[in-house]
Amino acid sequence: MASTITDDCIGCGNCEPECPCGAISEADEVYVVDPEVCGDCVAIGGCVGVEICPTDAIVPAMAVVVAVAI
Repeated sequence: MASTITDDCIGCGNCEPECPCGAISEADEVYVVDPEVCGDCVAIGGCVGVEICPTDAIVPAMAVVVAVAI
């Protein structure tokens, strides 16, 4: 599963160069995650963008699964 970027994204671009998979790109002045490329940084313990994002717009895949289940 892939992480997602919510509407809280302000387009700062902090996340794009930090993504080791290259899954984050700019689209219409905000950033998006390509789910086909994103591995949710499983090998390193989770999405690195979560800690970098100033607006907490990056939501790790597991948080999305838990929210849907509740």
